[in-house]
Amino acid sequence: MNIQLFSKNALVGGATQGIGAGIALELAKCGANVTVMARNETKLKAFVSSLPVITSDQKHSYLVADFSDFERYKKIIAGYFNDHSVDILVNNTNGPEPGLAQDKNAEDYQKAFDLLFKTVCETTLWALPHMIKQGNGRIINVSSLSVKEPIGNLALSNSIRSAVMAWAKTLSNEIAEHNITVNNVLTGYFDTERIQKLVAHEAQQTGAPAEEIRMARENKIPMKRFGKPEEYGHLVAFLASEYAGYLTGTSIPLDGGLNNTY
Repeated sequence: MNIQLFSKNALVGGATQGIGAGIALELAKCGANVTVMARNETKLKAFVSSLPVITSDQKHSYLVADFSDFERYKKIIAGYFNDHSVDILVNNTNGPEPGLAQDKNAEDYQKAFDLLFKTVCETTLWALPHMIKQGNGRIINVSSLSVKEPIGNLALSNSIRSAVMAWAKTLSNEIAEHNITVNNVLTGYFDTERIQKLVAHEAQQTGAPAEEIRMARENKIPMKRFGKPEEYGHLVAFLASEYAGYLTGTSIPLDGGLNNTY
């Protein structure tokens, strides 16, 4: 299978590190013009300069946007789509702060809703008119295994990501006739900065060594290791390609078999 995304325009959120970076890199390798979004312009410039250019007309760019400031984000994303269109949209944001349900208040949930749900909805609704007009498009949401089974100490993420999955399924049914697919990837444990922060937070709470906590998480996974960002990119590239044209409304676990052990 030779995935070719030449002349396709992709917008990838949270893409200067971790899973987002793995996705952007693989889409670029497949020939797409990739625009990466994040809040740190210095990191964005450096990352864009590192993306491969396969053909002479392939171009990569960046968009400075802070997902945690929704009102500002609305203006930035509206300005972007006034001048651009995308064929492949990868909705990916940084996760909300960890914590227990009993320790979070209504304001915490509202902030998480703005971060995880409203940014995804806003970006997708801006991307849709072009996709509908051309009769083709790919929307891929980076989600979490927590929508299947809540993960301890992630009350905010558990709650809001489930809402995104239900919304995505609803949307997929509405726009399938336009050959636009909507799929979620349910993320397991990947070797990223995010997992390092979660391990450090748990170590601080419990007093257990961070390395011990990491090993315990790895041992729960049938493959006995964390995933690699490039492995995530491989799946997203497939979902973005013509080979996945009949695959929509799905939520695909990418977890080294962990989902089957719940």
